[in-house]
Amino acid sequence: MTRLAAEQRHRIRFTLNGEAVDRLCEPRMLLTDFIRHEIGATGTHVGCEHGVCGACTVNIDGQPARACLTLALQVEGCEVRTVESLADKQGRLGVLQSAFRKHHALQCGFCTAGILISLDALFARRADADEAEIRDVLTGHLCRCTGYAPIVKAALEAATELRGDISHEPIDA
Repeated sequence: MTRLAAEQRHRIRFTLNGEAVDRLCEPRMLLTDFIRHEIGATGTHVGCEHGVCGACTVNIDGQPARACLTLALQVEGCEVRTVESLADKQGRLGVLQSAFRKHHALQCGFCTAGILISLDALFARRADADEAEIRDVLTGHLCRCTGYAPIVKAALEAATELRGDISHEPIDA
């Protein structure tokens, strides 16, 4: 790296999925590229790169955001969560992920990471979210495989479980 290139990079510090990040970053690097290429967390997908499809959705300080429209430097000091944060440290699926698996809401899986993050943020705000609220969240995500019915069914089941209305049976891998 030339001296000029090094001088054009800026230090960025934030938390990604509970881990501190302290790296140099190019000023115009998008958060999707930083997370995927600089950090190596590839669960956040790059779809349309225009903020339309929702595949790149991450959670920034508790709010879903399009990582393809966010500069990496904008998350300085923030808490960022990606789909990787939904499973536990041993890789066991979280409640939402288990419900998606059970109801075949994954299909090709390309849109799934963004949908899971948006639903996780919804349930963190409103554990009693109803079908209309779930469908409203889904309007920001393009899924070409499922027709959304299994996604809604999985989300409703996960919401019920997160409220504590039913017990969760682990799904064998």
